[in-house]
Amino acid sequence: MPDRRRNVHRDHAPLTRKFPHRARARLAPRYIVGRVGDLEPGESAKFLMPIRGAEEECFLINFNGEHHAYVNRCRHVPMAMDWVDNQFFAEEGRYLMCQTHNAYYEPQSGECIAGPPSACGKLLYRVPLEIEDGTIFARPSEQEFED
Repeated sequence: MPDRRRNVHRDHAPLTRKFPHRARARLAPRYIVGRVGDLEPGESAKFLMPIRGAEEECFLINFNGEHHAYVNRCRHVPMAMDWVDNQFFAEEGRYLMCQTHNAYYEPQSGECIAGPPSACGKLLYRVPLEIEDGTIFARPSEQEFED
């Protein structure tokens, strides 16, 4: 008769070796925010997502066929960037703009390149994205908000 205790120990091997699928369960939950074909280049869509226990308004953009997402918060003064609902792009889709403060941000990096001096050089809070089978998922940002 085999010793079942040995088998039990083998079933509880380190997660990184025998059961890598279990290690994924430790990641923050992810949320469906759209599909790859939903947004044309230069378009955006807002969504709510829990970040550190609070519902935060975020936005997804398609910039030249690449998807990026950020928390909808200007780095000059912590308020929504879209004075007109869901309007983030400016200068024919080359930049993201805070319509209240006229701060301009690079769509790919979220870096403020023009506007109030206290915002220049700061980055929008990025929301990590994953694309799987054409579905766009977002995970809560792990960055600490400075404002």
